[in-house]
Amino acid sequence: MQATLIRYSPRRANGWRRFWLNLFGAKIHPTAITKATTKILLPWDFEMGAHSCVAEGVLVWGAGKIRIGHHTIVSQDVFLCLGGHDYSRANLPIYIRDINIGSGVWIGAKAWISAVTIGDNAVVGACAVVSKDVPPNTIAAGNPAKNLKPRKMIWDNTLPPAPPID
Repeated sequence: MQATLIRYSPRRANGWRRFWLNLFGAKIHPTAITKATTKILLPWDFEMGAHSCVAEGVLVWGAGKIRIGHHTIVSQDVFLCLGGHDYSRANLPIYIRDINIGSGVWIGAKAWISAVTIGDNAVVGACAVVSKDVPPNTIAAGNPAKNLKPRKMIWDNTLPPAPPID
């Protein structure tokens, strides 16, 4: 499906991509956007809230659940990795965990996100390697990512509230 129906879809065919992903079990809000080169390997474990965007080249890999809140941007070429190997054991067994990305989050280009929780209104810098949870209202960056400072925001009360994910 990815190689034919989604990969070559026109740039503005967001509804077409949502249709196919939702048909295969994803829960993507009607105002959310995925791009043609976004790869979601197991769509039945994927949820995305209102007015969120997963950009070009994003790869969602693993068998865990991934939840993306409202008004969240996952920039281009981000790798969302839901699993890994337990290096402390000789047979290197695979483990699977979930990724929870809150609302109002911005993940910079080429970041690598492992099985973590990123709190509401957090910012993850470009090329960051996130292997630990990022608290709400925090700016994190680096390899490994460190919480650098609080995110101070100017609130615009003219925006309508986001609807709940069904």
